[in-house]
Amino acid sequence: MTPTSSGPQVHRATILDVAAAAGVSRQTVTRAMNDMPGISASTRERVQRLAAELGYSPSRFAKALVQGARTSLGLAIPDLTNPYFPAFASSVVEEATQRGWNVVVDDFGHGSGTGLDAVERLGPQVDALVGYLGPSSDAAQSLMGRRPVVVLDYPSSQAAGGISFDYAYGARIALERLQSGRRRRIAYLDADQEGPATTRGRAVAAAAAETGISLTVRQAGESAQSAREAVHALMQDEGAIDGLLVYNDLMAAGALKALQDAGRRVPEDCAVIGMDGIPLGELVTPELTTLSLDLKAVGRTAVDLVDNLLSGRIKAGSPDSVLVLNHQLVLRQSA
Repeated sequence: MTPTSSGPQVHRATILDVAAAAGVSRQTVTRAMNDMPGISASTRERVQRLAAELGYSPSRFAKALVQGARTSLGLAIPDLTNPYFPAFASSVVEEATQRGWNVVVDDFGHGSGTGLDAVERLGPQVDALVGYLGPSSDAAQSLMGRRPVVVLDYPSSQAAGGISFDYAYGARIALERLQSGRRRRIAYLDADQEGPATTRGRAVAAAAAETGISLTVRQAGESAQSAREAVHALMQDEGAIDGLLVYNDLMAAGALKALQDAGRRVPEDCAVIGMDGIPLGELVTPELTTLSLDLKAVGRTAVDLVDNLLSGRIKAGSPDSVLVLNHQLVLRQSA
């Protein structure tokens, strides 16, 4: 018979316990425990006193587990089930490891999680942060204080550093490819994550207007199945489209399935171009033509920028802290 204990159950204090005891937000506790700016000295002292009374201390496992790591880098990722993000994360980890850094990853894009939630979890553990933080970017930098945040794919960010992508250039070369193949009924399948149009979608629409292309635009959830359903509906409403540009390669894989379902040959009846250049594009049939990012270069650029910001070689918020990378059109069988 298994013995049972009738003694008191030990409850390890959490950041939420401290926040409730102090009558402040979780974000304020994070600031107080890590000597971040943005709160008064009296609030800082009160939170720290209550944390000591409750036995709470923020996690420092990232540095404790890696002896000699001179820098601990946080990596905030919105969805590791999307093949793009593991490929990007791998490139960051590879580059950081070569410097002797430790990397702590937070996958925040599930349920009601936000980029700021990830920063609150990572903040006590890291010296700098890289992430796809979107509208949470400015609040993330505020929370991190003087520790640099490098934000990807959000050009309006006021974080210490940023890496964006020239979607206007990518859209032009993709549409030129479709036009050169005498495609006349061209559609663009956008993601529905940013309202009426994503940054990519706006760039595609502008490029189409510049070149006189009459472009049909639809949106779908950022998954292969959502894209498959959206392309089915697109073909029912618009008829025989003969060129399709898609928000990313994962959605493009779903578009290929929809065209196959409808008996449309790719590229003979309809050419398809994706974006991002993840390895999935070489595994589908036909192999996917794509606007490809060199993800190793993206990871290397992000880590280099963090290194330069930490060392002071680049000043936070300066023109040198904002970098723009280009896609390259990788031609395969689908267009």
